[in-house]
Amino acid sequence: MNRRRKTSPWAWIPTLYIAEGLPYFAVNVMTVVMYTNLGVSKTDMALLTGWLYLPWVIKPIWSPFVDIIRTKRWWTLGMQLLIAVALAGVAFALQLPAYLALTLTFFWLMAFFSATHDIAADGYYMLELTQHDQAAYVGVRSTFYRIASVIGQGGLIYLAGKLEESTHSIPFAWSLTFGLLSAFFFIIWLYHTRFLPKPEADRPNRETTARQIARNFGETFVTFFKKPHIASALAFMLLYRLPEAMCLKIVPPFLLDSVDNGGLGLTTAEVGIANGTVGVIALLAGGIIGGIAIAKWGLKKCLWPMALSLTLPCVLYCVLAILQPQNFTLVCTAIAVEQFGYGFGFTAFMLYLIYFSQGENKTSHYAFCTAFMALGMMIPGMAAGWIYDTLNTVNIFGGNGSPGYINFFWWIMLSCVATFIAVKCIHVAPHFGMKAAESKKLEKKELSIESPKEEEL
Repeated sequence: MNRRRKTSPWAWIPTLYIAEGLPYFAVNVMTVVMYTNLGVSKTDMALLTGWLYLPWVIKPIWSPFVDIIRTKRWWTLGMQLLIAVALAGVAFALQLPAYLALTLTFFWLMAFFSATHDIAADGYYMLELTQHDQAAYVGVRSTFYRIASVIGQGGLIYLAGKLEESTHSIPFAWSLTFGLLSAFFFIIWLYHTRFLPKPEADRPNRETTARQIARNFGETFVTFFKKPHIASALAFMLLYRLPEAMCLKIVPPFLLDSVDNGGLGLTTAEVGIANGTVGVIALLAGGIIGGIAIAKWGLKKCLWPMALSLTLPCVLYCVLAILQPQNFTLVCTAIAVEQFGYGFGFTAFMLYLIYFSQGENKTSHYAFCTAFMALGMMIPGMAAGWIYDTLNTVNIFGGNGSPGYINFFWWIMLSCVATFIAVKCIHVAPHFGMKAAESKKLEKKELSIESPKEEEL
């Protein structure tokens, strides 16, 4: 009897989840910095890069077809190769006169390939590993996805900044950066063709047809919108991160813009350190502590503190815009505090999606939730540049800098009201998210409080 030689999960999980994270951050973070440096207006930059979220919004529509066409391993390898080609296309297109249209085309294709890779890679992970190993290695996959976020938002932007300084050519610097990233993905693809195991269970589902998929999708779609409290849940998914969705498009230009134009005058390399490294590490730390807090006290009790943590630190950007400090350490500290608060508050958001998805068709319903999550980032992000330009006409709040940034960040603070309204309206079970032991303690405490009333009755 021939037995398949077991490949250690350590041989492929780290590289698989770095490959899952890097394209996402290249498409949604690096593009903002690159187009800003290339002189694209804030309105156009925010609108055009906002459209790049679309594949993650609509991926539940085509995700079932990954199950019936070929294997998850085939899809994973295929998407990695196509991502490498798209990255090479970006590197080449940056040297052409029509670079904007061409690079956006390649980035949109990369977004589609990356979203499909997410579907295939996560499915492959579940097919190759037993349930015990899935739980054992979930921390590994999460850690290496986070490493990808530091590389994508910090390391690669820092590299591009240093190349800008050494080559004195912004297009050439970013062309080299994306060329190196493309070469890295070709290497990842070659490595995975050798070391990605071939799970016996990884077979296309021949019993399911495209017609059945369409019918099941329709039924699942209907049941999702029939869930209790759907209106307040959708409002929460779309509005909870409203301030951050707009900040993501304007904070990098604010950091890069000259002091005369109201910005902080950082170099691209400094933005890679401040926003992409220090900020990302603080965000991850906030997420870890947020998870510990919810496990201790439950989602419902943590919801308001986390909502306040996500929104109120945005006022630090108002302070930075008014004072325009030139102390790099002070700027990094302000960004770290804001990102820590966002990471802490974002934990409640992700756990609520899991809570709302519970019940029949929970996997499909969770996919719908993540689609609305992406939509909640996409639409405000697309409008952020236009809002900035509109608010750049009147100096309402005073200060030394350009009124656009000052007014915009005060607008961000005003938009926090939408987050608070969304939090106020949602329904959450009291014990959800708590560890079993903590939940039982709370239940006993509640029973001890209620029991005298029951005796009186």
